[in-house]
Amino acid sequence: MTAMHWTRFFSVSAWCAASLFAQVSHPPAESVARPAAGCASLRSLTTYDFTIATAALVPAKGEDPEHCRVTGQILPEIRFVMSLPSAWNRRLLMLGNGGWAGTLPSAAPHRTVRLGFATVVTDTGHNAAVEPDASFAVNRQKLLDYAFRSLHTTAETAKRVVAGYYGFRPSRSYFTGCSTGGRQALMLAQRFPADFDGIISGAPILDFTGTMLRFAYTAKALAAAPVPAGKLPTLAARVYDRCDASDGLRDGVIDDPRRCDFRPSRDLPQCSGAESDQCFTSAQIATLEKIYGDVMSSGHRLFPGWPVGAEALAGPGGRSGWDGWIIRDGAPSNSAAFAETFFRYAAFPDQPSGFDYRKFDFDKDVSHLEWVHEVLDATDTDLSAFRSRGGKLLMYYGWADQALNAQRGVEYYEDVVRKMGPRTSEFFRLFMVPGMFHCGGGVGVSRFDTLGPLIDWVERDIAPASILASRDKPARTRPLCPYPLTARYKGSGSIDDAANFSCAPPATPLIGQSAARQ
Repeated sequence: MTAMHWTRFFSVSAWCAASLFAQVSHPPAESVARPAAGCASLRSLTTYDFTIATAALVPAKGEDPEHCRVTGQILPEIRFVMSLPSAWNRRLLMLGNGGWAGTLPSAAPHRTVRLGFATVVTDTGHNAAVEPDASFAVNRQKLLDYAFRSLHTTAETAKRVVAGYYGFRPSRSYFTGCSTGGRQALMLAQRFPADFDGIISGAPILDFTGTMLRFAYTAKALAAAPVPAGKLPTLAARVYDRCDASDGLRDGVIDDPRRCDFRPSRDLPQCSGAESDQCFTSAQIATLEKIYGDVMSSGHRLFPGWPVGAEALAGPGGRSGWDGWIIRDGAPSNSAAFAETFFRYAAFPDQPSGFDYRKFDFDKDVSHLEWVHEVLDATDTDLSAFRSRGGKLLMYYGWADQALNAQRGVEYYEDVVRKMGPRTSEFFRLFMVPGMFHCGGGVGVSRFDTLGPLIDWVERDIAPASILASRDKPARTRPLCPYPLTARYKGSGSIDDAANFSCAPPATPLIGQSAARQ
């Protein structure tokens, strides 16, 4: 599967992540607002900076309320779509993108419009059908628009359109996104702290450059000694046999992979005779050691090793989370495809034939990525401007994320706490989700409302002490706790009932480099 296919997947993931707040019970706005102008009149808002292309009133149909649908373009090529409900809750909600972006939603409004939100989404400045994968990045303006500029300009434009339709600007503005949308969320808090009152960052690819280095490093290791997908069930079984109970409770979920000492060279069965799916060759074990190990450059760590957990058999048809993302028999994995297009177009756009990531020297070539790191990565830990204006930031990550490294998200939060101090939790909280794959799914609970708690935090000053999460098959509820607290079993009652858990410090210590970092 090509990276373009996964651009579409990530886009779907971003919208599916929004379904996490499908059951949001947000507090009512002061009053419902009605339009002060005709929908078609919004076309006259066109200025030198942006163009309103269409503005048409869409009648109510089924669950979709009557709303004004607006499409437009911000210079140079940033397209956006807005849905403005006739019964407005006085709030603006911007939805993030997935993958390399470049797409816009279909004509049907998002379910948040049914809750009364004026919503907006942008394609970030390019069309994925015309410029697939990262090919748009050779145009440096489009790369800047993708990285951050489109977010700010779309937010400003959306507020002007809202004011033109209802007669006043939003009382509160919110942003939510997962994956690329999660990176966008952090970029807004870091670069444009006045744009949004509340921000949700789900599974952010915040260290974009480091992630691509990780993808390239893993791909090179697998090219040297492939690990067949048929061995993934054995790998998953050995990982969970060793790590499931590391949190003090054997429940089919690894609460925090940093608290389990799993080593392929010690814990996996080695083939002594004929190779089979139940054993690993010495070369395959060496490859797995590289995947679980840190990416190094001249003795310094560039990016953390992959946490255990995503090996679980919880994908479509009972497939391992690694199957397709990290390992794919006979074809490049999804992560390898992303690395290929990143190095070819974003990192080294001036090489006519395109840069082959397989030739990247991790000791000598890292300095060449400094500019793209400054542009794409949302790793700035100084959130003082966002905190000073009263902003609230809620971040979540699945510990079993198969696409992005959850440990890097935890490290970012810890770095912010070091920078901002012990009162960081007054405006920024991280919720780790044991067993959850990328933006949802997996073996843990993965359905939860983030928007409702965020609105309570922003508008009522009620910080989320926990978030109730659930899954259907088998049925289970668990509390999600603000990091570093975790859901601890009280010792009695069903382990599938959140009422029998409380948020408390972890039961077991960190190990290895994770412990040393503390």
